[in-house]
Amino acid sequence: MPTIVGDGPVLPNTAKKRELVRALTDAAVRVYGLPAPAVVVVIRENPPENVGVGGELLADRGKPKEA
Repeated sequence: MPTIVGDGPVLPNTAKKRELVRALTDAAVRVYGLPAPAVVVVIRENPPENVGVGGELLADRGKPKEA
């Protein structure tokens, strides 16, 4: 049973989450040749204040630097 875990930004609504889960499931069904019920998808949403890139929080990008 393949499990796909997607870490990413917060999705704006449940419809977008459904779209993502369907697309990932469809891809796994094609590649693994398994039925869709055998595929598990977990969405982990990360708000910008919880993600850092290059030593900087995503939430701080574009903000003036603090002294």
